[in-house]
Amino acid sequence: MRIAMMGSGGIGGYFGGRMAAAGADVTFIARGRHLAAMHENGLRLDSRDMGDVTINPVSAADDPANIGPVDYVIIGVKLWDTEDVGRSILPMLGPDTTILSLQNGVDCDDILAPIVGRERLISGVAFIASSIAKPGVIRHIGTMQRVVMGEPDGSISPRLAALQDVMSKGGITAEISDDIQRTLWEKFVFLVGLSSTTTLMRTTLGPIRDYPESREFLSGVMSEATAVGRAIGVDLPEDFANTRLDFADGLPVDMTSSMHHDFEAGNKLELPWLAGTIVRLGREAGIATPVCQTVYAALLPKAGGTG
Repeated sequence: MRIAMMGSGGIGGYFGGRMAAAGADVTFIARGRHLAAMHENGLRLDSRDMGDVTINPVSAADDPANIGPVDYVIIGVKLWDTEDVGRSILPMLGPDTTILSLQNGVDCDDILAPIVGRERLISGVAFIASSIAKPGVIRHIGTMQRVVMGEPDGSISPRLAALQDVMSKGGITAEISDDIQRTLWEKFVFLVGLSSTTTLMRTTLGPIRDYPESREFLSGVMSEATAVGRAIGVDLPEDFANTRLDFADGLPVDMTSSMHHDFEAGNKLELPWLAGTIVRLGREAGIATPVCQTVYAALLPKAGGTG
């Protein structure tokens, strides 16, 4: 089985690295200093709870056209690159290649489907706090390193089972969902809350949940996201935001979001696909989203990056 990780940052670098360390045939698509460091020193995963590992030598390249057909393409790039990535992976697609997006957001498959064919897509969600600490090094915070995947019809297909097996051998908590859209939204509700508050308040999760006012703001973002999801037919409990707040209480105090990292680095933000999606879908469904609208309006001037 050949696997290509399209994007080698916190998502692709970590999960691909765990599979490669267990002996899977994984090729990483990366660029710039990160790619150069991987060629020189390998790919290192620093995880204080799950254990450190270095993959050296590592198979890495910057051009998907040079890889050849693979069995699986796993996408972990930023949301604004989704359409371009869909086109760039076409040379790696054989007759039976399966594509799994582990990106943030809830509409990646809709962007990819017209380019690669919806029949190739399985949907997935990654639960992890990780990022590029420096070129060639992925930093993982906490014990959470979970992937949930699913077919649109909820079945357990051979392609799902095979990928789950490879991930599990790498020590990844890999699960199959019978309602992957619900699973996507279960993550999305929390992700919109975490990304909105950590970026807007420029701090980690600990202080946000400790102060009553910021905790209420976090709860408000997740409540609006839950209401919007339910309004468009996602099977979420009415009190789902409360359970996500309880979930947040059990996470590391230094946990933050990739959007917060991007904001501090002056990079582009995934804002339009996170809080912006809640605002857009809320308007379409007739659901008021004043807290998410505040986040979106306050961060939009910086969404294009400052670097």
